[in-house]
Amino acid sequence: MAASIKRFTIYLLAGANLASILITLFVGYAGHLNPTNWPWLTNAGLVYPALLAINLAFLILWLLFNPRWSLLSIAGFIVCYEPTRAYSPLNLPATPPDDALKILSYNVCNYYDDGQQEGESPTIRYIADAHADIVCLQEAVTGGSKQAQIDSLLYSQYPYHDTIGSNATGVIALLSRYPIKHKERIDYVSAGNISGAFTLDIDGEDVVVVNNHLETTGLTLEDRQNFKVMVKGDMERDSMRIESKRIIDKLGEASQLRAPQARAVASFLRKHAYQPLICVGDFNDSPLSYTHHTIARELTDCFIATGNGPGISYHHSGFYVRIDHILCSSAWTPYHCYVDREIKSSDHYPIICWLKKQAKP
Repeated sequence: MAASIKRFTIYLLAGANLASILITLFVGYAGHLNPTNWPWLTNAGLVYPALLAINLAFLILWLLFNPRWSLLSIAGFIVCYEPTRAYSPLNLPATPPDDALKILSYNVCNYYDDGQQEGESPTIRYIADAHADIVCLQEAVTGGSKQAQIDSLLYSQYPYHDTIGSNATGVIALLSRYPIKHKERIDYVSAGNISGAFTLDIDGEDVVVVNNHLETTGLTLEDRQNFKVMVKGDMERDSMRIESKRIIDKLGEASQLRAPQARAVASFLRKHAYQPLICVGDFNDSPLSYTHHTIARELTDCFIATGNGPGISYHHSGFYVRIDHILCSSAWTPYHCYVDREIKSSDHYPIICWLKKQAKP
């Protein structure tokens, strides 16, 4: 009798483990689904780390009580390798060559500086002290004393600088040590988000840098606060069910708006595939999303290729995800891409990478 109960328990656990693996696999590849048709599935990748934790718990359980069945969990991690690596890669460290370009992408939240009104802006000081070769900024609306600090701390260091957008619709900015030959806005529908391309003359060669701030989540401050309460478990079950459905619907609607924007950026990149490409910015979507999959299809994600860990770049209101990305074409070799968590003045952390131009064959 005891043996039968033990066998039944093992099979029950194995079935649950297999189900968790299949769900993890589905969620890991849900980013291939078009949000226009599957809006409620497009943000499934947000629960991917929880699913990984469940599979890890199964692995530990098998190793402790029945090591033979641990092969099931190991097989699960193998079949989910690609999305797991996209979410949280592991790479050996490599020192960037001296002649590699340092790229910095940063959503500066309109230089909000965590509410600081007076004195030197920590955001602007951080950008100045980073000494990157190319700086791409999102939500870069300025004015008053902040503009004066940009003029003195940044424009003095970067002789070439330009913006796309306006204070009414949002601004993306580029600071460069290399001449800016051309700029253009990538055409897509959005009330306040924007993507643009800057052509730089780098050592006599045209390099296209695409800076993006794609459609926001659409969540209000109240929505984000309620989400944080839910994450902490401080909300009643019925209220949590209603609120979670409302947030999922909002996220799905934002994904539907973001999808054609991602396709517009991808189309622009394909048209310029003959040139060296760098594509960066705040995608407002995770590395497992349709947005990321669409834009990065023919590019290298520098964090996946050279970074380590989940690389959380958005850190407010209970949402902890990597939504800021640096991508490059095959003309570049990326090195040491990382998210710098030392500066907290914006709701985003900056993401940094070094790119080495490959020699022409």
